[in-house]
Amino acid sequence: MTTPNPAAPAARGSDRLARFWRGRTEDAPWARPAFLGLLAATGLLYLWNLSASGYANSFYSAAVQAGGESWKAFFFGSLDAANAITVDKPPAALWPMALSVRLFGLGSWQILVPEVLMGVASVGVLYAAVRRRFGAGAGLIAGLVLALTPVAALMFRFNNPDALLALLMTVAAYGVLRALEGGPGAVKWLMGAGVAFGFAFLAKTLQAFLILPPLALVYAVCAPGGLGRRIRDLALAGLALLVSAGWWVALVELWPASSRPYVGGSQNNSFLELTFGYNGLGRINGNETGSVGGGGGPGGGAGGGRWGETGIGRMFNDAVGGQISWLLPAALLLLVAGLVVTRRAPRTDTARSAFLVWGGALLITLAVFSFMAGIFHEYYTIALAPYVAALVGMGASVLWEERTRFAASAALAVSAAVTAWWAWTLLGRTPDWLPWLRWTVLVAGAVAALGLLVSGRVDRRLGLAAAGLGLAAGLAGPFAYTLATVDTGHQGSIVTAGPSGGRGPGGFGGRMPEGGQGGQMPGGFDGQGQGQGQRQGQGRMPGGTPPQGMPQGMPQGGFQGSRGERPGLGGGGGGGMGGLLNGANVGAEAKAALLKDAGSYTWVAATVGAQNAAGYQLATEKPVMAIGGFNGSDPSPALAQFKQYVAEGKVHYFIGSGEGNGGGPGGPGGNSEISTWVAATFEKATVGSATFYDLTKEK
Repeated sequence: MTTPNPAAPAARGSDRLARFWRGRTEDAPWARPAFLGLLAATGLLYLWNLSASGYANSFYSAAVQAGGESWKAFFFGSLDAANAITVDKPPAALWPMALSVRLFGLGSWQILVPEVLMGVASVGVLYAAVRRRFGAGAGLIAGLVLALTPVAALMFRFNNPDALLALLMTVAAYGVLRALEGGPGAVKWLMGAGVAFGFAFLAKTLQAFLILPPLALVYAVCAPGGLGRRIRDLALAGLALLVSAGWWVALVELWPASSRPYVGGSQNNSFLELTFGYNGLGRINGNETGSVGGGGGPGGGAGGGRWGETGIGRMFNDAVGGQISWLLPAALLLLVAGLVVTRRAPRTDTARSAFLVWGGALLITLAVFSFMAGIFHEYYTIALAPYVAALVGMGASVLWEERTRFAASAALAVSAAVTAWWAWTLLGRTPDWLPWLRWTVLVAGAVAALGLLVSGRVDRRLGLAAAGLGLAAGLAGPFAYTLATVDTGHQGSIVTAGPSGGRGPGGFGGRMPEGGQGGQMPGGFDGQGQGQGQRQGQGRMPGGTPPQGMPQGMPQGGFQGSRGERPGLGGGGGGGMGGLLNGANVGAEAKAALLKDAGSYTWVAATVGAQNAAGYQLATEKPVMAIGGFNGSDPSPALAQFKQYVAEGKVHYFIGSGEGNGGGPGGPGGNSEISTWVAATFEKATVGSATFYDLTKEK
C-alpha cells in the first residue's frame, strides 16, 4: 500500500489529518473482492425465503398489479386498472415493481425482487460514499452495518415506499459529498443530488426533504469557491429538484379531475392537499384529516399521541429499539469523535464535511421521528439506517488511525462497550429467544473494549483482533434479528423486524406465525381482545389502550392477524379491522363468482377500504373499486356517482366488509351511505364466508 489514492484529497490541516490522509492509498487487493462479496451476500440474504411474504402489503401490490395492466394506472398510481382512486402516496415507488409485473407477470417474487435490488444498491452506494474518503475498510463496515440492520432487512424485502426512499436518500448524500470535493463537475453532482431528492419526493412526499436543510447548509458553508458560486450551485440543484419532482405534480394538478382517478388520502381530490396535510404537516402535529382515527390533533396525554409516546427515548423504546437502535449510540459517539478529530481542519475539508452530512441527516431525522405526533410506524426508521451505518464506518476508521492517542483508543473502547451493553439490553427484551447470545455479546464486547483501549500500544495484529471482536459483538444482535426477519414472512400494513417474542413484532398483520395462525397483538391480547392462551385470529379489538402503532380512539371493528396463506389463496373474509390492515383472504367460491362474466364490467366488485379491495383484486387480477381509499374515509365515490356506475352496469358486486352490511373502517361521508343504499336495494348472498350484493339484481 504505497501508491497514493487519486480519489483522496491532498494532505492538509492538522498533523493528525495529514497522517490520516497519507494513509488513504490505493485499495488493497482484497478490497474489490470483499466489496463484491458483500453485495452478493446482501442479495442472497435478502432473497432468502422471499416468497414467504406473498404479496406483502396488499394495498401496494394491488396498485402494482393495476400498473402492470394499465399505463394510466401506472402513471397515477391507481389502486385498480379502471382508475377509480390512487394510493395515498405518489407513485414512484410503485413504478419498478409495476414494470417487473408487466414484464414477468404477477407474483410475489416479481413484486419484491425490485425491493431487494434497491437494498443491494443502497449498500453499494453507501460503500462508495464512505470508501472514497475513508478507505475500503470503512466502506465495508458501513455497508455491512446497513445490510444487517433489522429494519433494513425487513423493508428491502417489502413493497412499501420506504425502500426506494432509503436508496434515494443515500444517493442524494453521495451526490452532495462528491460536489463538496470541488472541481469542474461539482455542480453536476449537486444537481444529481437534487434529482434524487425530487424522485424521493415522488416516492414518499415531504419525508424526502427532511435531510435537505442540513445537506444544503453543509454545502453552503464547506464547499470550495466563493459564496456566490456556492449559492448559484445550490440554486441550480434546487431547480433540478423542482423539475424532477414537479413535472408529475403539475400534470396531476392540471389534469381534468373527471378523466383521472381520485387522489387517495385527500379530502378534496388534490395532490397538494395530500402532500401538505395528511402526508405533510399532519404527520408532525397529528392533525391528519382523513387518516386512521381522523384528525383533531395529537391527543393521548402529555408526551404522547395516538401513535405512541413521543420524546427523545422513542427510538430506544420497546417497540422501536430492536428495529434500528443497535448501533445508534455508537453512531452518535463516533459522530462527536469525528468532529473533534477534524475540528482544526480547513473550511473545505471533506472528511469533516462527510461527518456533517451524515451526522446532520441522522440528527434531523432522529429528532422528527422522536417528536412527531402523527402517524408513526416502526418501519419508518429504515430512513436512519444509512446514516447510522456511514457514521459507524467513518468514525471507526478515523479513530483507528488515531489509536496511538489515548483519547482515540478510549473513544473506540467506549463505543464498543456501549454497543455491547445496549445489545445486551435489547436482547433482554426477548429473554426466551437465544438467551446465550445476550451474555456472549456482553462478554465479547467487554473484552474487545479492553483490547481497543490499549490498541495503540500493542502489536497491530492484537489491535486488529480486538477491533474485529468488537465489530462482531456489535453486529451479533442485529445479525440475529435480521436472520429472524428474513426467515419469516410479513404481510399487512404494519410490519416489524426481529423475533416474534419481541415487543412490537407480530400483531396487526405484521408477522405470519408458523402454522398460519392469526398474529397476536402486543400486550398479551389476541385479535378478540382476549388474553394469552386464548384463541388468536379475528374478532374485536380490546376496549382499552391500543398497542404501539395503532391510534387511540380507533373505531371498533373486526381484527384479523396475518395468516400463513398468500393473499387471494385462503378462505374468505375481510382483512384486519374491516380490511384496514391486510387484504381479504379470497376463497374459491368468491373468486369464481367475481370471474364470471368479468369482461362485462368495469369493476367486478366494489368494497369499502383499499385492503379489502386489494385481496379480491390480487386473487382475480380484475379491477375492484376501493370505496373511500385506504382508510375508507376518502369521499370517493359520492353516493350519486356510485349509483350512476351501478345504473350503467359498470359494477357487478358490492362486497360487505367488517360487521353487518359492509361497515368497515371509514369516516363520515358517502361511504356509509353507499353501504346503506346497497343493503336496502339489492339482494344479499353469502359466497363462501363473504357477503356479496349482486348490483344487477334489485330486491
